[in-house]
Amino acid sequence: MNLKKERFIIMELIPTALNPERGEIVQLSALKINGMQLEDRFDYRLNEELIPYKSFLELINYDKDMFKYLDSTEQILNEFKKWIGDIPVLIMDNIYTINYLKDITNKTESIFNYLNIDNNDDVIERLMDKYHIEPTNHVVDILYESLIQEIL
Repeated sequence: MNLKKERFIIMELIPTALNPERGEIVQLSALKINGMQLEDRFDYRLNEELIPYKSFLELINYDKDMFKYLDSTEQILNEFKKWIGDIPVLIMDNIYTINYLKDITNKTESIFNYLNIDNNDDVIERLMDKYHIEPTNHVVDILYESLIQEIL
């Protein structure tokens, strides 16, 4: 895919379990990019009272007014499907992202193919070091900034 000329989505999600049959999406954030220009944001969370683990509440205890809150993973994914249309999606290719997106029919591809870096537990820190990116709570913003510096 030619990222300089095409529309694509960058996304990341935070689940409560690796398997969607045993967990919920706590947060799904995505950016719609057109020719490397930010077109739109998607920032959704599960309603806090539905999150069963205190550690997840602490993990997402930032920018609360920036997110839309829904009552289930199914609702979040339905909104996401409408929002992405048929646009290709660049994902962090970990097992839980792949599991939760199994019903998404869009072309999906690892964002790390474009960043020349392997996905592992410290990939975000390594991207921030590699591209001299300031810390932020929003992983999709770090991924986007990394792409900008790598592609442009």
